[in-house]
Amino acid sequence: MYNGIINIYKEAGFTSHDVVAKLRGILKQKKIGHTGTLDPEAVGVLPVCLGKGTKVCDLLTDKDKVYEAVMRLGVVTDTQDMTGRILKESPVHVTREELEAVLSQFFGEYDQIPPMYSALKVQGKKLYELAREGQVIERKPRRVQILGLELLKMEEDGIHVHMRVHCSKGTYIRTLCHDIGERLGCGAAMEKLVRTQVGVFKIEDAMTLAQVEACVRNQQMDSLIRSIDSMFSMWPAGRTDTAIDRLLYNGNMLYRKDLVLEEKREPESGEKFRVYDSQGQFCAVYVYDGRRRMFKNEKMFV
Repeated sequence: MYNGIINIYKEAGFTSHDVVAKLRGILKQKKIGHTGTLDPEAVGVLPVCLGKGTKVCDLLTDKDKVYEAVMRLGVVTDTQDMTGRILKESPVHVTREELEAVLSQFFGEYDQIPPMYSALKVQGKKLYELAREGQVIERKPRRVQILGLELLKMEEDGIHVHMRVHCSKGTYIRTLCHDIGERLGCGAAMEKLVRTQVGVFKIEDAMTLAQVEACVRNQQMDSLIRSIDSMFSMWPAGRTDTAIDRLLYNGNMLYRKDLVLEEKREPESGEKFRVYDSQGQFCAVYVYDGRRRMFKNEKMFV
């Protein structure tokens, strides 16, 4: 069984669930999970967790993301993108200066109302299922963060706008386009979306399903899979000796003396560590309790 994280380039027409289903067939293993949905018509980076790597799915979902989007001004749709039904069309007389001024208003945190056509659940039912039944229900706004919003190009037609968005988890780029259109007074909808980065995973390193299938045939999969412990490279490492391995495998608390740290210093209370056994196998993430001088298991990977 493969264990780790693979950087998939999700192609248009596939849902995130489709990608997982196809990978299960290609890799001949069931334990696979994705790290957050990407609209069927959107393309780009989709980190997929394999085997023991599925335990980091929730951690990767929390990562910042970078997108490149094309926004179409002068139109409002029921899905907030151009796959939906057009509700309103308006003339567009927006200058680049006016557009940049409005974009600057979205830097930082803002309350975003999730679209009806989304996978969020209300009372056990997905919003898009309710939307397809013709229902529109009140949605609570969610605080999101726009870390970067760059105007890349405004086409000569004055309607198509290319921009790069760096945002927190839970941000809907469709809704951002819609909200920008409202501020401009002409309406807007998302026409194209490419996710270029999720955490450390970048689009230039992403592999299509066909490329993964070829690598399986050529027995080259190991080079594609990112190790689980590489996701925690920002934290220092520690290692047990053979006498302590069993305690580690069982997720027991470890005394300060039980762990040999790679950095020759005293750990700080609350500090997290990658913990390896005596053979160098990554096993867990532990956090140090300075008051008790003990390491407590936070997440196991054995």
